[in-house]
Formats: sequence, structure tokens, C-alpha cells
Amino acid sequence: MAAKHGAIPVLDFSTWSNGSTDDKRRIAQELTDACRRVGFVYIINHGVPKDLLDGAFRWSKNLFDLPLEKKMLAPHPPGPTIHRGYSWLGLEKVSQDIISDGDEAKEAENRKISDVKESYEIGSEESETQPNIWVPEDVLPGFREFMMQFYWKCFEAAKELLRALAIGIGLEDEDFFLRFHTGENNQLRLLHYPPVEAEKLSSNVVARMPAHSDWGTITMLFQDDCGGLQVEHPDEPGHFVNATPMKNALVMNVGDLLMRWSNDFLKSTLHRVTLPPVRDEPHADGKLMTKPRYSIPYFVSPDPKAVIECLSVCTDDQHPVKYEPVVQEDYRRMRGRGQYADTPTASVSVS
Repeated sequence: MAAKHGAIPVLDFSTWSNGSTDDKRRIAQELTDACRRVGFVYIINHGVPKDLLDGAFRWSKNLFDLPLEKKMLAPHPPGPTIHRGYSWLGLEKVSQDIISDGDEAKEAENRKISDVKESYEIGSEESETQPNIWVPEDVLPGFREFMMQFYWKCFEAAKELLRALAIGIGLEDEDFFLRFHTGENNQLRLLHYPPVEAEKLSSNVVARMPAHSDWGTITMLFQDDCGGLQVEHPDEPGHFVNATPMKNALVMNVGDLLMRWSNDFLKSTLHRVTLPPVRDEPHADGKLMTKPRYSIPYFVSPDPKAVIECLSVCTDDQHPVKYEPVVQEDYRRMRGRGQYADTPTASVSVS
């Protein structure tokens, strides 16, 4: 049985690659048990080298430390179709709501509270539907080369998790999910939550990232030691528990499409980013400010034309099929409405 870090299980993946068949079965079972009960799990010895992770966080800080006009040389395009490049403070609005085409009133209502974060989205250079938008090489020399190396190293780790999940839910072919995931439709996201007035955050004047589920297959999250990520408690809907940073671990969670594949056997859990559990000391004009937070989620998604339909091993008379088949790009488009406005907003103030 996996250990726990708070309410979230911890799984050691060290014996997965070179272990016995029994080792692989045990790890696969523990992984799927965690995904079934909580939807989130810490993975240690996950295969992404520490020096590479340290480098990714250094590059992320170097990027976000650039003047705004330099970051704006790679702006996220208007609207939700292309999800690449730099998003300034308040541009993206995360929501669990499904917004219909043309429902401007609902979109405007969601955007009354701004998300105070900036991000930079990176994908495969081979993607035909999601072309990368890079800051110029002379602005941040070496950034592009490093991030593409990091992107594909993360996918190598992700493939092993997909294999373990296939075994854990009872599929005979451990490479089943890999047939739907070439890696070309994944998303590497660099995230920076700058210091913000704690009172504004706690009183919901502004937000970090509201409660939401992820849209893809799985997400692998690397986070600094700041804290602030919370996960909905598996037994208490509406109550969130801290996903406290754990040194050298990644946090893996189930996405909506894996939940659909598994006919709800695996759980796509709501999560959010809010006030860190422990506030820091710095003040601005006598006001308590939160610590800056950096995180790097890697979203693993099926290829755009992949059809996701409930697996027969996850259905029976007591568990009939809950979902119609869906194409990845259709589901992404549906969930993305309202996330980015067709007319971009100006950067919001954090003080």
C-alpha cells in the first residue's frame, strides 16, 4: 500500500523499469488505487533528473524576470484556439464552467475576478495545430533548446505512467494508451504567481487559480516549496486539502479524458491554487504580501484526432457506459471556451 503525504498517497516508482513482473503489477495497482480514491498521487523516483528540473525552474524564473515588453515579444494569441506563448497577468481565466458559444454574459461574469498569474505555454515543434511562439533567441539565449529537451524528457516519464495505468485498470496491452499519445499534443506550462496582497486573495477580490479539473489524460506537476495547491477531499465534496510540496516528487493527477476512458473508475479531481499555508514576512505599503510561487505542469493529452471511448474492462452490468465517444480536439475546444477572450485584456495590478 502506498504511503501518504497528508491526504494524498505517495508512490515510489524506482523499481518500475527494472523490477520484476510482480513489482510492476504492485506499482500499477497502487497507482490506480490512488487515482481511483483521490485522483492525485505524489510520484518519487519518477525518472526526470533533478538537475534537469532545477534547470527548468531557473529558466522559468529567468523568463518571468524579463521586462514585460520582452515577454510580450511572444504573446499568447487572442481566443482559445492556439494555446502557446506568454500570458500576462489576468489574461487567462480558469473555470470549471462550460461556456456555450456566444454566451458573452457568462464569460463576462467569470472574468469579474481576475486570475493573478502569468504563464508561458510550450508544445512539440512537430505540432501542426499548436505552433510554438518563442521569445527571440537573443532575448533569452538557450531557452528554446533547453525547453524542448525538458519537454521530451517529461514525456519519457509520462509514458511509463501511462503503461502503469494501463496495467492497473486491467488492460492486457501495457502500451494501449501510448497508441493515442505521440507526445505531439502535450503542453509544458511555466507558471509564475507573483506576490499579491493576501487580503485581496482571501477576500476573493482576485484569484490565483480557481477550482477546476484538467482536460487531458494525466498531468505531471513540479512545484517549488511555496505551497498553495489544494485538492478536493475525496470524501468531502467542497472541502479542499493542501497538496504540500514534497521535495523531488512530482504530483500526478487524472484528467477528464482518462476519467472518461475508465468510465469514472479513475477520478478527475477538482483542484485550485490559493493562499499558501504559511505566509511570508514581506510587506508592501504595510500590507501583507504572499510569497511568489513557481510551478511547472506538464499536461499529457491524446493526439488531436484520438477518439476516447469507455474501455470494456471498466464496464459491466453494474457499471454501464457513462460517456459517448469524444474526439480530443472537440473536447479541448469545448472546455477552452471562455479561458481566453477574443479581445485580450490588459495586465492586472497585483497591489
